[in-house]
Amino acid sequence: MDLSVMFFGADTPAGTTAGGPPRHSEAYDDILTVARTADRLGFHAIWTPERHFQQVGQVFPSPPVLSAALAVATERINIRAGSVILPLHHPLRIAEDWAVVDNLSHGRIGLSAATGWHSADFVLSPGTYEGRRERTLRDIPLLRRLWAGEPAEFTDGTGASVTVLPQPRPVQKTLPLWLTSSGNPATWEAAGSLRTGVLGATVGQSREELAEKIARYRAACAAAPAQGGTDAHGRVTLMAHTFVGADDAEARRLSAVPLKRYLRSYVRQTTANRRADRATAELTAEQTAMLAEFAFHRYLTWGSLLGSAETCRKMLADLRDLGCDEVACFVDFGLGRDEILAGLHRLAELREDVA
Repeated sequence: MDLSVMFFGADTPAGTTAGGPPRHSEAYDDILTVARTADRLGFHAIWTPERHFQQVGQVFPSPPVLSAALAVATERINIRAGSVILPLHHPLRIAEDWAVVDNLSHGRIGLSAATGWHSADFVLSPGTYEGRRERTLRDIPLLRRLWAGEPAEFTDGTGASVTVLPQPRPVQKTLPLWLTSSGNPATWEAAGSLRTGVLGATVGQSREELAEKIARYRAACAAAPAQGGTDAHGRVTLMAHTFVGADDAEARRLSAVPLKRYLRSYVRQTTANRRADRATAELTAEQTAMLAEFAFHRYLTWGSLLGSAETCRKMLADLRDLGCDEVACFVDFGLGRDEILAGLHRLAELREDVA
């Protein structure tokens, strides 16, 4: 089982001063430092998200731009977008932008495609919000063809049909693809049918629920025809909140405040979504705090890598036995740079134990 590092977008960027504006340049310095460290320590990949217009993830509006910087700052680690919101972008633009990054990295990129969920994101493409799921599933085969160098027909500025071929040509002949799932079993099955990997999360799901979804994904993948993607087994990548402390007490003490702050901010982002259910939209500050407290203690029970090396070793072994091929370790939920780096060094020592 592979171990990767994932950035998911802390609500308070590094360098923020009390009462002052965030210094985003320092957040990018932190990201590059963590990426270089993960590269030296032998982690499998580094994932960055796509975020727009919210407190959560202010420094992640453009995965290919940031990934280009990561490409030249590292040597061997795979560089992945987790995720690209497909309905917000023309497939040609995705193919061209990421072909640049593939060349800069000498063939180390991969993408997880997401449908998008927050209504505010779609100010960038209002007309694609309603049919975003269908559009995503439709565009994945097209994106694969464009990446492989097949020309395709599109409408130009005059309304005429024109055949185009994206440039530059990428290093990798096939595009490593995942499909991001927030938990919907139909998405896991769709990923299998498309022969993509699946990018899921331990959060919000029990072990039994994940086991069922993985089984459905494997079955769909095995039944699907070859499509220039994964093999018949597929690839399951699971995100998990991660901080390996010197012991359990330190891990919980250092992670409690930033993680609960992150969770409160994420709930606020959810309530701002136009499609949020009424009960979620009307949560009070006190109720939001209670939810964050409950979620934090649930993470300590199962599904997180928050604890000592021994505690995290047992969780990694459990995830491996569950059928997980890769754990994307979500490290940027509000810890400082020094804590993240110390946790990464401890985590790196566990990699051989779960290979």
